[in-house]
Amino acid sequence: MLLPDRKTLRIARRAGSDGQPSRLMPRHEAEAPARQGLNRHWWNDHYHNALTLPWWGFLLAAAGAYLAANLVFTGLYLLQDGAIAHVGPGDVLGAFFFSVQTMATIGYGQLIPQTIYANVLVTIEALYGMLMIALTTGLLFARFSRPTARILFSEVAVVGTHDGFPTLSVRLGNARRNQILQATVTMALLRNEVTLEGTAMRRFHDLALARNHTPVFGLTFLLMHRLDEASPLHEYTPERWADEEAELLVTVSGLDETMSQTIHARTSYGGEEVRWGHRFDDVFGRTKDGRRVIDFTRFHDTVPI
Repeated sequence: MLLPDRKTLRIARRAGSDGQPSRLMPRHEAEAPARQGLNRHWWNDHYHNALTLPWWGFLLAAAGAYLAANLVFTGLYLLQDGAIAHVGPGDVLGAFFFSVQTMATIGYGQLIPQTIYANVLVTIEALYGMLMIALTTGLLFARFSRPTARILFSEVAVVGTHDGFPTLSVRLGNARRNQILQATVTMALLRNEVTLEGTAMRRFHDLALARNHTPVFGLTFLLMHRLDEASPLHEYTPERWADEEAELLVTVSGLDETMSQTIHARTSYGGEEVRWGHRFDDVFGRTKDGRRVIDFTRFHDTVPI
């Protein structure tokens, strides 16, 4: 493959972006690529949004919707004086608490509808309350039952010598006390390139691993890619990595033995997260009674070669 020189890549990068590097798999929102020209209609994808909201956002949205609905019905009940027994004209709190009891189908017996208008509103609100409870329960169950992977990725990738060859390595760990069966990992390189016609592109290159599959992933898994002549990273340097805005993508999938469901995890590494001339510190040892132990406090530590 004919690769462009650094000057050509820098010109293409300035022509195609604002010069700020972004990542396909961002670790933080600030690293995500900006999107323009898309019409985002929140209600067209509300189920996905409800599942991807953080827990505090989901609970806040549910509480807000619940309070807003009760306030709307409170105003409707107050439109007719004497619609609710023991609730006088303008008694906002009384009408609000009656709405709460109706939506939750509690019915303590003190506050009751007294007119046809109030009974119609009670019917509508009771139906709305059942639908809201059903939807909220389904969303809560979907969020709780969604399989998640507790896989640790090393904070950095390292490039050091292994068996006489420069080797790129990433360390994985299973943070749960169970096994991930038939775990499969992939590693790919994403970088800026310029075609022979002068078109700037971001291209993927699959990186061959010494081992990309393990029948049982219980403790740690070291991914190793040899930087030989067949590697897209052959004779790479930190400067070239920065010039091409290269990004290392790592994905993991496997079967969680506890939930019997497929789990996925992924991460990425930018140039500032690759340590050259380093290797990972050893994390394995044994207890006094001979049991194997892994020290996760040193999981992200590296040592220079």
